[in-house]
Amino acid sequence: MIDTLCRIALQAGASIMDHYSADVAVSQKDDKSPVTAADQDAEDIILPALKIAAPGIPIVSEEESAAGKPYEVGPAFFLVDPLDGTREFINMNGEFTVNIALIEDGFPTMGVVYAPAIDRMFYASGPGEAYEQQIAPNHAGDMSDASEPKKLAVRTPDADGLTIIASRTHRDHKTDEYLAMYKVKEFLAAGSSLKFCLVASGEADLYPRHGRTMEWDTAAGHAVLAGAGGSVTELDGTPLKYGKLNRGLDNPFFVAKGGEI
Repeated sequence: MIDTLCRIALQAGASIMDHYSADVAVSQKDDKSPVTAADQDAEDIILPALKIAAPGIPIVSEEESAAGKPYEVGPAFFLVDPLDGTREFINMNGEFTVNIALIEDGFPTMGVVYAPAIDRMFYASGPGEAYEQQIAPNHAGDMSDASEPKKLAVRTPDADGLTIIASRTHRDHKTDEYLAMYKVKEFLAAGSSLKFCLVASGEADLYPRHGRTMEWDTAAGHAVLAGAGGSVTELDGTPLKYGKLNRGLDNPFFVAKGGEI
């Protein structure tokens, strides 16, 4: 299944890159967040492909949900963000991703995060099974030109302090207050689900999020980080769960960690 998810993400990434230009048209959703034709076109590729690959498994996707489709969750369901980091896409900084995750019994057990502008694909299919490959987007979903898979594993933080990664566009004072309890060596900024993946790859140690996110924003990156030996928890240490209909699939504040911190 993970190979199929990677191919679907690759195709969606190719579609997104067809729209990647300075004159992209931007609309606004009801929640005031931006949306482009690239978001919708990528979703139009992902959803039919998932229905063929895994018939009967419900799918919750950002743009369908924004259009008013009721959430369908079950013991197993997919969470999809066809273009995570629309602001990064509009700003043309390359830090946007395609996110596809499989949720089973409340937790992401499989996921792919693909950043088509920088040719980085991260994916995981369980504990100890997280990988990265370099692959340029193509409409066929052909992975034959991908680099050899690089196994991902979180790192042990340096003794002189943590490398913190945070949102490029959503950093706030609550995040800074939380980080005051740690010895920090370096701050990095990145958009979209890349933050989870850079912790998974050992390029950063901790990603705190004290702003609003939805489950489709986090599930795929969560799967990658968990597969690399990391964790994603609420601020009190409770594992972050999915399918939270009582919250409208809105996440609580959370922290994503690599090695022992």
